[in-house]
Amino acid sequence: MSLQTVKGNLPIVLLKEGTTETKGRDAQRNNIQAAKIIAEIVRTSLGPRGMDKMLVDSLGDVTITNDGATILKEIDVQHPAAKMLVEISKTTDNEVGDGTTSVVIFAGSLLENAESLLNQDVHPTIIVDGYRKAAKKAIQHLQDFAVTVSGNDKPTLLKIARTSMLTKLVSKDSDQLAELIVKAVLTVAEKNGEKFSIDIDDIKVEKKAGGSIRDSTLIQGIVLDKEIVHGGMPKIINEAKIALINTALEISKTETDAKINISNPQQLKLFLDEENKMLKNMVDKLIGSGANVVLCQKGVDDMAQHYLAKSGVLVVRRIKESDLTKLAKATGARIVTNLDDLFEKDLGSAELVEERKIEEDRWVFIEGCKHPKSVTLLIRGGSQRVVDEVERSSHDAIMVVKDVMETPSIVAGGGAPETFTATKIRSWAKTLEGREQLAAEKFADALESIPLALAETAGMDPIDTLTSLRSKQLKGEQWTGIDVIKARTANMKSSDIIEPLSVKLQIVSAASEVACMILRIDDVVAVAKSSGPPPGAGAGAPPGMGGMPGMGGMPDMGGMM
Repeated sequence: MSLQTVKGNLPIVLLKEGTTETKGRDAQRNNIQAAKIIAEIVRTSLGPRGMDKMLVDSLGDVTITNDGATILKEIDVQHPAAKMLVEISKTTDNEVGDGTTSVVIFAGSLLENAESLLNQDVHPTIIVDGYRKAAKKAIQHLQDFAVTVSGNDKPTLLKIARTSMLTKLVSKDSDQLAELIVKAVLTVAEKNGEKFSIDIDDIKVEKKAGGSIRDSTLIQGIVLDKEIVHGGMPKIINEAKIALINTALEISKTETDAKINISNPQQLKLFLDEENKMLKNMVDKLIGSGANVVLCQKGVDDMAQHYLAKSGVLVVRRIKESDLTKLAKATGARIVTNLDDLFEKDLGSAELVEERKIEEDRWVFIEGCKHPKSVTLLIRGGSQRVVDEVERSSHDAIMVVKDVMETPSIVAGGGAPETFTATKIRSWAKTLEGREQLAAEKFADALESIPLALAETAGMDPIDTLTSLRSKQLKGEQWTGIDVIKARTANMKSSDIIEPLSVKLQIVSAASEVACMILRIDDVVAVAKSSGPPPGAGAGAPPGMGGMPGMGGMPDMGGMM
């Protein structure tokens, strides 16, 4: 790509051969179009009547889901502007767990509405200023609309978890799953004064295909996808005293290379006896502490297994470090690195440690812990696809329960807060002067893309539904939203469809930020991808020997032509 100088006809080469540049209105239109396509992909999967997507990756693995973040992650988007929408969906998933589809639909709608203003020659900076002011106002109105609840109010938390799962494949079993999830979150929650803090890593989710979703259970302890190391060990231990070891029960090899010269069989026997003695010593220390269950992060020598089995101790080895930490939280044990440092006070306790056969695998269950600060949600389902989707739905439900416990404010579901905020922003927009007013009005229209999408997926008339929703809200019925299951507008509070305020705030702030960022781009410079060295080019080939496809391995002549 070159720019001609005014004097003479010498080209000035600025960019590498094969680089493309899109400027001005074309760049904006291209970016907006890409964002609209992404929003269109996930639009039909919004709400309880939303459709699922089947995604097949390059290896042929199939994912069936209607979770926005999962859909966008699996389709491997290439366009840079579209990637930004994928990022906000991912961030929303990590931050609040729910609203991953809504945030993309809203961002796409903001950009679509901005396009009509760009076509009327409204400058992008003015649209961005209008959007930013409107987003700030929207956040204020959402906070006014919200209702404060108690952080550990179980009935409210159940409704929140259930609403989150109504839009998923598990909606039929949402009541039972919500009960398990709320119980799990309340168990691991730490209370600091009036506030709660929850680390969702303390809830271990194990999944296994087989049975039905209704067979899912919450275990007051930890499930390990491992089996007992030795056939001679007991399979069940009641009133377990548990030692957590993160050192190997083996003779460690020396750091330096050492040689032992053995000249007769007697010496070899002494050497082996000494090894056995060391292992017996280790085992005696474990048994001396009173432990009848040993969970080890590293390996366990065959001879150590033999001695432990003889003493009736149950042993599991090669446990992940993260699981060992969870076990410490669940059983109250201390993780020990040096066996000399193991005493009875370091042991944890559980009512039952048992090896059970789940489908074709053997797993070890450590359950009945007194006050576990880490628990396991064991998910079952008819097939691997179903189990995977139940796991995704459970993650969303755990996150929304956590959101409400940490920020105890709720809003109605069914598009009610978006319609309420849009109406407020329209009347506020009239106080703005100049073209920013147009941008604020377009922001309000974009907010209504959420109830519109809900109405469409429910098979209702979108325009009639929206006008009915607006009129009821103007009469003061703020909690009126779209009851998608019954295909009508109704009071969301009486329908028990409620969502965390933090999810709505995240949707508005993340979507408006990404829309403003994309609107401010007026030049896209894309450097061509290198195809690597051509076949036959040796390691010593000069740089640039395999730059652009079709160049036949010629060096980059850009600066010479």
